[in-house]
Amino acid sequence: MENALLVGLSRQVALRRELDVVANNMANVSTNGFKSRSSRFETYMMPKASADAFVRGDRKLDYVIDSGTTMNTAAGAMEMTRNPLDVAIKGDGFFVVQTPAGERYTRNGAFQIDATGRLVNSDGHAVVGDSGPITFDPSETDLAIAPDGTAASRQQQHGKARLVRFPSPQALVNEGGNTFSSSVAPQPAGATSRLEPGTVERSNVSPVLEMSRLIELNRSYASISTMVGRMDELKRTALSRLADVQAS
Repeated sequence: MENALLVGLSRQVALRRELDVVANNMANVSTNGFKSRSSRFETYMMPKASADAFVRGDRKLDYVIDSGTTMNTAAGAMEMTRNPLDVAIKGDGFFVVQTPAGERYTRNGAFQIDATGRLVNSDGHAVVGDSGPITFDPSETDLAIAPDGTAASRQQQHGKARLVRFPSPQALVNEGGNTFSSSVAPQPAGATSRLEPGTVERSNVSPVLEMSRLIELNRSYASISTMVGRMDELKRTALSRLADVQAS
Protein backbone atom coordinates (compact mmCIF):
# COMPACT_ATOMS: atom_id res chain seq x y z
CA MET A 1 0.00 0.00 0.00
CA GLU A 2 2.86 2.35 0.85
CA ASN A 3 4.42 1.55 -2.53
CA ALA A 4 1.21 2.55 -4.34
CA LEU A 5 1.18 5.87 -2.51
CA LEU A 6 4.83 6.53 -3.39
CA VAL A 7 4.27 5.68 -7.06
CA GLY A 8 1.31 8.06 -7.15
CA LEU A 9 3.35 10.76 -5.44
CA SER A 10 6.17 10.41 -7.99
CA ARG A 11 3.65 10.87 -10.78
CA GLN A 12 2.17 13.94 -9.10
CA VAL A 13 5.62 15.52 -8.81
CA ALA A 14 6.23 14.85 -12.52
CA LEU A 15 2.86 16.31 -13.50
CA ARG A 16 3.52 19.42 -11.41
CA ARG A 17 6.82 19.92 -13.22
CA GLU A 18 5.11 19.51 -16.60
CA LEU A 19 2.41 21.98 -15.59
CA ASP A 20 5.14 24.53 -14.86
CA VAL A 21 6.65 23.97 -18.33
CA VAL A 22 3.28 24.33 -20.09
CA ALA A 23 2.44 27.43 -18.04
CA ASN A 24 5.76 29.02 -19.04
CA ASN A 25 5.03 28.27 -22.70
CA MET A 26 1.60 29.89 -22.41
CA ALA A 27 3.08 32.94 -20.69
CA ASN A 28 5.42 33.46 -23.66
CA VAL A 29 2.93 33.12 -26.51
CA SER A 30 3.59 36.76 -27.43
CA THR A 31 7.35 36.79 -26.74
CA ASN A 32 9.35 37.42 -29.91
CA GLY A 33 11.67 34.55 -30.81
CA PHE A 34 10.58 32.37 -27.87
CA LYS A 35 11.16 28.62 -28.23
CA SER A 36 8.68 26.35 -26.48
CA ARG A 37 9.81 23.48 -24.30
CA SER A 38 8.40 20.07 -23.43
CA SER A 39 9.11 17.83 -20.45
CA ARG A 40 11.04 14.59 -20.53
CA PHE A 41 10.51 11.82 -18.01
CA GLU A 42 12.14 8.47 -17.36
CA THR A 43 11.10 5.31 -15.55
CA TYR A 44 12.95 4.45 -12.39
CA MET A 45 12.71 0.73 -11.61
CA MET A 46 12.58 -0.05 -7.89
CA PRO A 47 15.41 -2.47 -6.92
CA LYS A 48 14.09 -5.93 -6.20
CA ALA A 49 13.79 -7.22 -2.64
CA SER A 50 15.90 -10.34 -2.03
CA ALA A 51 14.43 -12.00 1.04
CA ASP A 52 14.01 -15.76 0.55
CA ALA A 53 10.95 -15.87 2.81
CA PHE A 54 8.66 -14.19 0.25
CA VAL A 55 5.92 -16.58 -0.87
CA ARG A 56 5.20 -14.71 -4.06
CA GLY A 57 7.68 -13.46 -6.61
CA ASP A 58 8.89 -9.89 -6.40
CA ARG A 59 6.81 -7.25 -8.19
CA LYS A 60 8.47 -4.54 -10.25
CA LEU A 61 7.63 -0.99 -9.19
CA ASP A 62 7.96 1.84 -11.71
CA TYR A 63 8.52 5.40 -10.49
CA VAL A 64 8.53 8.54 -12.62
CA ILE A 65 11.58 10.82 -12.53
CA ASP A 66 12.14 14.18 -14.22
CA SER A 67 14.95 14.11 -16.79
CA GLY A 68 14.75 17.74 -17.95
CA THR A 69 13.14 19.51 -20.90
CA THR A 70 13.69 19.65 -24.65
CA MET A 71 13.51 22.82 -26.71
CA ASN A 72 11.42 23.05 -29.86
CA THR A 73 13.87 24.66 -32.28
CA ALA A 74 11.31 25.19 -35.05
CA ALA A 75 11.07 28.77 -36.32
CA GLY A 76 8.14 30.89 -35.23
CA ALA A 77 5.92 32.81 -37.63
CA MET A 78 7.54 35.81 -39.34
CA GLU A 79 5.65 39.07 -38.81
CA MET A 80 6.41 42.13 -40.91
CA THR A 81 6.68 45.30 -38.83
CA ARG A 82 8.47 47.62 -41.31
CA ASN A 83 10.52 48.90 -38.37
CA PRO A 84 14.06 49.39 -39.79
CA LEU A 85 15.63 48.13 -36.55
CA ASP A 86 13.55 44.93 -36.41
CA VAL A 87 15.23 41.91 -37.95
CA ALA A 88 14.37 38.20 -37.97
CA ILE A 89 16.73 35.25 -38.43
CA LYS A 90 15.93 32.68 -41.09
CA GLY A 91 17.96 29.60 -40.20
CA ASP A 92 19.49 28.19 -37.04
CA GLY A 93 21.42 31.28 -35.92
CA PHE A 94 21.27 33.40 -32.76
CA PHE A 95 22.03 37.04 -32.06
CA VAL A 96 24.72 37.78 -29.46
CA VAL A 97 23.90 40.29 -26.72
CA GLN A 98 26.06 41.63 -23.91
CA THR A 99 24.59 41.19 -20.41
CA PRO A 100 26.04 41.84 -16.93
CA ALA A 101 26.70 38.09 -16.74
CA GLY A 102 28.54 38.01 -20.07
CA GLU A 103 27.54 37.22 -23.64
CA ARG A 104 24.16 35.58 -24.12
CA TYR A 105 22.23 34.41 -27.19
CA THR A 106 18.72 35.19 -28.39
CA ARG A 107 16.39 34.91 -31.38
CA ASN A 108 14.53 38.10 -30.46
CA GLY A 109 15.42 40.67 -33.13
CA ALA A 110 13.13 43.51 -31.98
CA PHE A 111 15.91 46.04 -31.45
CA GLN A 112 15.92 49.71 -30.46
CA ILE A 113 18.34 52.53 -29.59
CA ASP A 114 18.88 53.34 -25.91
CA ALA A 115 19.73 56.72 -24.37
CA THR A 116 23.45 56.23 -24.99
CA GLY A 117 23.03 55.37 -28.67
CA ARG A 118 23.56 51.63 -28.30
CA LEU A 119 21.60 49.13 -30.34
CA VAL A 120 19.87 47.02 -27.66
CA ASN A 121 17.23 44.32 -27.34
CA SER A 122 13.95 44.72 -25.45
CA ASP A 123 15.73 44.07 -22.11
CA GLY A 124 18.34 46.77 -22.72
CA HIS A 125 21.22 44.41 -23.50
CA ALA A 126 23.63 45.67 -26.15
CA VAL A 127 23.65 43.86 -29.48
CA VAL A 128 27.18 42.61 -30.22
CA GLY A 129 28.65 43.29 -33.65
CA ASP A 130 31.79 41.96 -35.31
CA SER A 131 33.87 44.53 -33.39
CA GLY A 132 31.88 44.90 -30.16
CA PRO A 133 28.60 46.55 -29.19
CA ILE A 134 26.96 48.56 -31.97
CA THR A 135 26.61 52.27 -31.14
CA PHE A 136 25.13 55.18 -33.11
CA ASP A 137 25.71 58.89 -32.69
CA PRO A 138 22.60 60.90 -31.69
CA SER A 139 22.97 63.05 -34.80
CA GLU A 140 22.73 60.12 -37.21
CA THR A 141 19.55 59.53 -39.18
CA ASP A 142 17.84 56.74 -41.16
CA LEU A 143 19.11 53.92 -38.97
CA ALA A 144 18.61 50.44 -40.37
CA ILE A 145 19.93 46.86 -40.41
CA ALA A 146 20.66 45.29 -43.79
CA PRO A 147 20.05 41.63 -44.78
CA ASP A 148 23.74 40.85 -44.22
CA GLY A 149 23.52 42.24 -40.67
CA THR A 150 25.22 45.57 -41.39
CA ALA A 151 23.99 48.27 -38.99
CA ALA A 152 24.18 51.64 -40.66
CA SER A 153 22.77 55.15 -40.82
CA ARG A 154 22.63 57.66 -43.64
CA GLN A 155 26.02 58.95 -42.43
CA GLN A 156 28.06 55.76 -41.85
CA GLN A 157 28.20 52.03 -41.15
CA HIS A 158 28.76 50.51 -37.70
CA GLY A 159 29.71 46.90 -38.43
CA LYS A 160 27.61 43.75 -38.68
CA ALA A 161 25.42 42.14 -36.03
CA ARG A 162 27.16 38.97 -34.92
CA LEU A 163 25.30 35.75 -35.71
CA VAL A 164 26.29 32.39 -34.21
CA ARG A 165 25.03 28.84 -34.24
CA PHE A 166 25.34 25.77 -32.00
CA PRO A 167 25.87 22.18 -33.16
CA SER A 168 23.52 21.06 -30.37
CA PRO A 169 20.90 23.73 -29.52
CA GLN A 170 19.41 21.39 -26.89
CA ALA A 171 22.46 22.11 -24.72
CA LEU A 172 21.48 25.78 -24.44
CA VAL A 173 20.42 26.90 -20.96
CA ASN A 174 17.57 29.38 -20.40
CA GLU A 175 18.85 32.49 -18.62
CA GLY A 176 15.61 34.48 -18.50
CA GLY A 177 14.67 37.43 -20.66
CA ASN A 178 14.47 35.05 -23.65
CA THR A 179 18.26 34.61 -23.66
CA PHE A 180 20.42 31.51 -23.50
CA SER A 181 23.87 30.61 -22.28
CA SER A 182 26.08 27.74 -23.38
CA SER A 183 29.10 25.91 -21.99
CA VAL A 184 30.12 25.18 -25.56
CA ALA A 185 31.69 27.94 -27.66
CA PRO A 186 29.39 29.00 -30.52
CA GLN A 187 30.32 28.82 -34.19
CA PRO A 188 29.81 31.58 -36.79
CA ALA A 189 26.41 31.13 -38.38
CA GLY A 190 27.79 31.65 -41.89
CA ALA A 191 25.52 30.65 -44.74
CA THR A 192 23.20 28.66 -42.45
CA SER A 193 21.36 31.85 -41.48
CA ARG A 194 20.23 35.07 -43.12
CA LEU A 195 18.37 38.12 -41.90
CA GLU A 196 14.97 39.49 -42.84
CA PRO A 197 14.88 43.28 -42.13
CA GLY A 198 11.65 44.93 -41.00
CA THR A 199 10.42 41.60 -39.62
CA VAL A 200 10.34 39.85 -36.24
CA GLU A 201 10.11 36.16 -35.46
CA ARG A 202 7.16 35.41 -33.24
CA SER A 203 6.98 32.71 -30.57
CA ASN A 204 6.67 29.14 -31.87
CA VAL A 205 4.24 28.22 -29.07
CA SER A 206 0.93 26.77 -30.31
CA PRO A 207 -1.73 28.13 -27.91
CA VAL A 208 -4.29 25.48 -28.92
CA LEU A 209 -1.92 22.58 -28.30
CA GLU A 210 -0.67 24.02 -25.02
CA MET A 211 -4.20 24.67 -23.75
CA SER A 212 -5.33 21.13 -24.60
CA ARG A 213 -2.23 19.77 -22.87
CA LEU A 214 -2.97 21.92 -19.82
CA ILE A 215 -6.49 20.47 -19.58
CA GLU A 216 -5.13 16.94 -19.94
CA LEU A 217 -2.53 17.50 -17.21
CA ASN A 218 -5.09 18.93 -14.80
CA ARG A 219 -7.34 15.92 -15.33
CA SER A 220 -4.45 13.50 -14.77
CA TYR A 221 -3.38 15.32 -11.62
CA ALA A 222 -6.93 15.27 -10.24
CA SER A 223 -7.30 11.56 -11.05
CA ILE A 224 -4.09 10.63 -9.25
CA SER A 225 -5.00 12.84 -6.29
CA THR A 226 -8.28 10.95 -5.99
CA MET A 227 -6.46 7.62 -6.16
CA VAL A 228 -3.93 8.66 -3.51
CA GLY A 229 -6.78 9.85 -1.26
CA ARG A 230 -8.58 6.54 -1.60
CA MET A 231 -5.41 4.58 -0.84
CA ASP A 232 -4.84 6.69 2.26
CA GLU A 233 -8.42 6.10 3.39
CA LEU A 234 -8.01 2.36 2.79
CA LYS A 235 -4.86 2.37 4.90
CA ARG A 236 -6.58 4.13 7.79
CA THR A 237 -9.54 1.76 7.60
CA ALA A 238 -7.23 -1.28 7.65
CA LEU A 239 -5.33 0.05 10.66
CA SER A 240 -8.57 0.82 12.48
CA ARG A 241 -9.96 -2.68 11.93
CA LEU A 242 -6.66 -4.24 12.93
CA ALA A 243 -6.73 -2.27 16.18
CA ASP A 244 -10.29 -3.43 16.84
CA VAL A 245 -9.32 -7.09 16.34
CA GLN A 246 -6.37 -6.81 18.71
CA ALA A 247 -8.50 -5.06 21.35
CA SER A 248 -11.10 -7.82 21.27
